[in-house]
Formats: sequence, structure tokens, C-alpha cells
Amino acid sequence: MKQEKNSVTNQHACHYITFNTVDWVDIFVRPVYKYIVVDTLNDFIAVRGLTIHAWCLMSNHLHLLLQAKDGIGLSMIERDFKRITSTAILEAIEMEPELRRHWMLSRFEHSSVSLKKLEKYQVWQSCSNPEFLDFRQPMKVRDHLNYVHENPVRDRIVRLPEEYVFSSAGDYNGRKGLVNVKVIDMEGLIRGLMRNGG
Repeated sequence: MKQEKNSVTNQHACHYITFNTVDWVDIFVRPVYKYIVVDTLNDFIAVRGLTIHAWCLMSNHLHLLLQAKDGIGLSMIERDFKRITSTAILEAIEMEPELRRHWMLSRFEHSSVSLKKLEKYQVWQSCSNPEFLDFRQPMKVRDHLNYVHENPVRDRIVRLPEEYVFSSAGDYNGRKGLVNVKVIDMEGLIRGLMRNGG
């Protein structure tokens, strides 16, 4: 069931969501920026009770399958995640020997002006188009998991999804990854559906 842009009816259900950088700027090509995302995700898991079932960070976007804890809605998570990571990314751009500094900052500033934002720089696009995932539809959940994990394969970065470090594909193949994900028991979901005559 596709949701309206930036509209989530059940703030605590599982959703597939994508955060894109403005103008598709390839920020996440250097480890320093990648680890800002990794650390923020882990912090949200530990402190805010966010559940991340899958993730994949590409050069200019982040895919997530996630659930927000009761009392902390998905919209609040998205807002705070973008704010915190934007601040950290902008600080890192200023501190790092970054050859693309002026170009990236000009793109972020241009987007902020275009969108009439109060902040000087806009790192993330405003829309994320959350899509509700019902665990009673395990095939749909599996399709989204595969889509998320196969991103780096489609871009020919790796041969197999689990070879890509900045995703949860390894977690689904028995290897602990960088983010503390809660692996979905796909076989269990399918068995449960069969038992209930689905």
C-alpha cells in the first residue's frame, strides 16, 4: 500500500523508506560521511528504540526498512535523523581535506534557497515516500529486502549483496554488520502465514 508523500498513517508499523541527498550529490563516497550515518542509526536504535530491519547506504541515498517505537513516530525519527546527520556532515565537510567542499556546499545552499528553508544548507531531499510493509504479506517484505540489499550489485560495486559493508545484507547471511539490525525471520513469517491459511 503506497502512502502519500510524507504521510504515514501508522507511525509505528514497518515501513520502507528512502532518504535521498539533494541534487543526488554523491556525499557518501568517503568513510567519514558514511560512518556519520552508521553512528546515527545505531544511536537511534540505542536511545530512541528505533528498530531497523534492513539498510543500505549508497553514494547519494539511504534505503531503510524500519519501525518506530510507540511514542516516537516515524515522522519525528525522519526529521531528527536528517537534522542530526546534516549538521555532522556539514561539520565534517569543513574539517576534512575535501576537494569537492565548495561544490557540495554550493549545491546544498542552492537547494535550501530553492526550497525557502531557514537553514543555510539543505543536505537531504524533503520527501521520503514511506511505504507500509505488512508482515502478513511476507513475499512483499522479501521483495523489499532483496531490493534494498541488491542495490550495490545493480551498481556493480560488488558481486554479492553480503560483500557490501554498508548494508545489512551480511546480517541476513549470518555475519554481524555495522548497524544493530533486527533480522526479519522470513521463513517464520511464511510458515506463520501458511499455518493461518494465508
